[in-house]
Amino acid sequence: MKNKIAFSTGSLLNPKEILNFCSNVDTNKNVHSVWTPESWGKEAFSLLGSISQVTSRVKIGTSIINVYTRTPATISMGAITLDILSNHRVIIGLGTSTPQLIENLHGMKFKHPLLRMREYVESIKLLLKTGKTTFEGRFVKISDFELLEHSRDNIPIYVAAVNSKMLNLAKEIADGLILYLKPKEELETIMKQAERFTFNRTFTKATVIITSVSNSDPSQAVRRAAKTFAFYISVGKIYYNYLLKTKYKDVVKKIYSDYHKYGIDESIRNITPEILNDFVIAGSVNDCIYQIKGFIKTGVDLPILQVNPTIRSDGITSYKDFFDL
Repeated sequence: MKNKIAFSTGSLLNPKEILNFCSNVDTNKNVHSVWTPESWGKEAFSLLGSISQVTSRVKIGTSIINVYTRTPATISMGAITLDILSNHRVIIGLGTSTPQLIENLHGMKFKHPLLRMREYVESIKLLLKTGKTTFEGRFVKISDFELLEHSRDNIPIYVAAVNSKMLNLAKEIADGLILYLKPKEELETIMKQAERFTFNRTFTKATVIITSVSNSDPSQAVRRAAKTFAFYISVGKIYYNYLLKTKYKDVVKKIYSDYHKYGIDESIRNITPEILNDFVIAGSVNDCIYQIKGFIKTGVDLPILQVNPTIRSDGITSYKDFFDL
């Protein structure tokens, strides 16, 4: 998988644009996979079902769906259905999401995310296999039940992680790891640790990277990436709190404060070229290709480029430069 790239469809493309985007990148042999996020916008499984029908080669994955709002059986049924539709191209990306989303949108308690993740991964692996499943956990209880549909017994499961405990769990029980908003120095440390821990089995180390590309106006692409970076710092505490532990804590505090006092345009004035270089990919096609190589040098197996399109002067969303990466 070395030197392959992937794309996350992000939240800024509409569903029809996503299908057009995916059908185009499907022809690029350097693209390993396309991934769909799920937060409070598009629903992942229905979108991936459509993507499966306009692509034939790239793998398709959820990056990520949370382990609170669907049962392991529902996730397994969705993954099996997609795997059949796509001729065995599915990767299941699981995460815990955030307390704000789980509690304020879905009305559920955000409790014991580590144990819940362990039980979900373990029970989903059982449900994917032919034969009856019994699982007795704190959150997951399955009693002598078999799903009607089956595809592959070993559909890969990747776990999204922010903190060290979830990182260690991913290395222990998953087939891959998905990171987000990690500076390069920390990425390099995580990659080396994961390599040592999983040296005797297949394990994919992936990271989602905010990406914006524009050959006609590279500065606009940089501004678009900066806005997305500021948004993720400011709308939820999970990334804000984590980034306060990095060398950029003072900048992060100012971004967060200005976002809530004055808005996003003011908040991005605090973002320096140094911090952008450490977290995002942005600029012309050549700029971005060079920056992708920088992330690969950290030991990342699969850079997943989050599509952040620019907007042309006529109001049209511009994403075709991504095809040249």
